[in-house]
Amino acid sequence: MHRIYLDYNATTPVLPEVMEEMLPCFSKDFGNPSSMHAHGQKARVALDTARERVARSLGAANYEIVFTSGGTESNNLAIAGYLAKSAEKGKIQHLITSAVEHNAVLKVCQHLAKGGVELTVLPVDRDGIINTGELKAAFRENTALVSIMTANNETGVIQPLAEIVEISHEKGVPVHTDAIQAFGKIPLDVKGLGVDMLSISGHKFYGPKGAGALYLRRGILVDAVVRGGGQEKGMRGGTENIPAIAGLGKACELAVAGLRDNFIRKKALRDGLQALLLKEIPDTRINGYHGKRIPNTLSVGFAGIEAEALAVRLDMEGLSVSTGAACSSGAAQVSHVLKAMDVPAEFMNSAIRLSLGRGSTPGEIDKAARIIIRTVAEMRGNSRRSGR
Repeated sequence: MHRIYLDYNATTPVLPEVMEEMLPCFSKDFGNPSSMHAHGQKARVALDTARERVARSLGAANYEIVFTSGGTESNNLAIAGYLAKSAEKGKIQHLITSAVEHNAVLKVCQHLAKGGVELTVLPVDRDGIINTGELKAAFRENTALVSIMTANNETGVIQPLAEIVEISHEKGVPVHTDAIQAFGKIPLDVKGLGVDMLSISGHKFYGPKGAGALYLRRGILVDAVVRGGGQEKGMRGGTENIPAIAGLGKACELAVAGLRDNFIRKKALRDGLQALLLKEIPDTRINGYHGKRIPNTLSVGFAGIEAEALAVRLDMEGLSVSTGAACSSGAAQVSHVLKAMDVPAEFMNSAIRLSLGRGSTPGEIDKAARIIIRTVAEMRGNSRRSGR
């Protein structure tokens, strides 16, 4: 059976070109980049090349890139690290975020709140977008940081980031954005956006797992979350994972090079899939339908269906999908994103996420649509026969 993978927001395969970049770092060029000898300096070249590639892909300077183990660490370093560095003795800090952030942001914000930081969690409208008027009203004299994601991992909805930055900077407050689902799908230029910190993770755009980066605008200082030998200018201790970092750099380069064509192709496939499901399945809801979305993501609910049961049935049919974010240890739970969007219970409990990628073809998308249409009809028929 040919399996169809529609969970690219969870993770992506490593591209052959990326693997080719990584392989020498495992064997031939295996040195420690902190060593002064020739072996170490070869590794240093790989590290510097990757930093340059990541910086170029974001419109940043090389010295503004800090390598991490992935998106979660990048978010923690940005939020907890910045607040720790900017804290004034005896002064309580205030942090602003949104209700639809990934747990890699929400959990660190909640942890900081337990330690005395004042936290404002902005609500969103029914399309998952914050109200910038409410953002303006949320600022206080002690507001230290705003952290709002670029695009949502479950719905794909894009936040008005440039406006968020403008409002925050007028108040003299820096902005961090979790761009982990946005990078490689929409253009991102840190200077154009004006953001002060931005997080990315390699395995979301055909790079390896275990490699990420944090953009830190010049002049923005953070306290280390991982302490050790002073690597990454003292902001991230520990010997650098050179193979993964080299792969990250190459993946960034490829993501930007193919951005326009991939955007057009994936949006056409996603929109076609969406249209088919809406046409053929009654009582279907697209979450975030009226919002601006990244091109590959579709969050869809079917009244009368239980999401986990549907995902299992689709898996048996050879179709890999997600019931939401794939970062919750596989636990079945109500999506905090859809809850914040006030999605009706019958659609919130039945929502699955379909996310397309480079490997998605028109034939696969058509077949996937037919599988979903048939499976939903069968499950609804069974439910009616059982009297539920």
